[in-house]
Amino acid sequence: MVGYGYSFLGKTAISGVGYTKFSKNSNKSVLSLATEACTKAIEDSGISIDEVDGIANFSMLGDSVPSQAVATSLAVKKMNFVMDFHQGGQSPCYMVMLAAMAVEAGLAKNILVYRALNGRSGIRVGSTPVSGPAGQYRYPVGYTAYPQYVGMWARRYMIETGATYEDLAAVPIAQRKYAELNERAIIRKPLTLNDYLQSPMIADPFRLVDCTSEIDGACAVLVTSLDRARTLRHTPVVIRGAAYVAGTRSGLDIGDTLLWDDYTRNFSYFLADDLWKSAKMGPEDMDFAEIYDCFSSTVLVTLEGLGFVKTGEAGPFIRSGETALNGKLPVNTHGGLLSEGYLHGMNTVTEAVLQLQGRSGKRQVPKSNACVVTSGAMADGSALVLTRD
Repeated sequence: MVGYGYSFLGKTAISGVGYTKFSKNSNKSVLSLATEACTKAIEDSGISIDEVDGIANFSMLGDSVPSQAVATSLAVKKMNFVMDFHQGGQSPCYMVMLAAMAVEAGLAKNILVYRALNGRSGIRVGSTPVSGPAGQYRYPVGYTAYPQYVGMWARRYMIETGATYEDLAAVPIAQRKYAELNERAIIRKPLTLNDYLQSPMIADPFRLVDCTSEIDGACAVLVTSLDRARTLRHTPVVIRGAAYVAGTRSGLDIGDTLLWDDYTRNFSYFLADDLWKSAKMGPEDMDFAEIYDCFSSTVLVTLEGLGFVKTGEAGPFIRSGETALNGKLPVNTHGGLLSEGYLHGMNTVTEAVLQLQGRSGKRQVPKSNACVVTSGAMADGSALVLTRD
């Protein structure tokens, strides 16, 4: 991103959220899930369905349904903005950013952003072959699955920083404590270090509990102008900062991050300056963080990339209790994608909204005026700075 005077920042907001039940087998169509989540986001915001004039979503491997189909299902009268983005976990913050830009530009007034999929009973990203120019070379040698790709980054990070399995373990252990308080979480059983070490190895250095929990479900947010949000049901969540970055030599293939120069860093290192300058805030101003966590190592690398701690210090930071509910920086207060469930990070955004609006019940953080949300694990990703109005 080029400048920092983005007109939509501080003038747009998220007014409400909607969820379906999270499960391992929804027995519902993806269209039904998307419609339900969007309907609940509309109701939660307190607007009329007739006011919705934009819908956006993202998908991978054809696992979702088009925004226009959801508009038809909702019986939206007139659509002025439609977007279907074909990317994965780097998308949620980016989609909210684009929706906010469209609202500020006058293209639409109230835009739903959703993610819906049968990610457990239907198309599973973790086990479905992904086509690409390099696939002919990767698949014959068994380099086929997403845990392997991110695992390569995690192993190099451990080699370069001295991080241990205990540092990786700190992430799911800390986040599971939040999941125990979250009725939506697909996994709520307490997790100890011994439990972690007994968990089956999936792709070294990742054990089963280092990997995200695939689910069926959907969630959505409603993006509108700050002025309109101030007239609605809940405290507006202001879109204060935003950024997206695509790393060098990325985008050709899902395995093309082999071309990345430094596996101890992900997109967050290259996005941080743009993000903080856009918000006119810094890491020290954040009360909590919702960090995309398809795998445990992503939390370590992203906390460091955004400047909360120095390189190699994230593991000890988490193990010391600083990301707990009463810690210095509560992180992934819903249990993260590891425990609540994998909606490709859209539920990371919705959790931030609930926290800022003071609606998270037993897991409500003590101070919730500002937070950072990230989307992405490797070479490209996006982030938002959100504040309570």
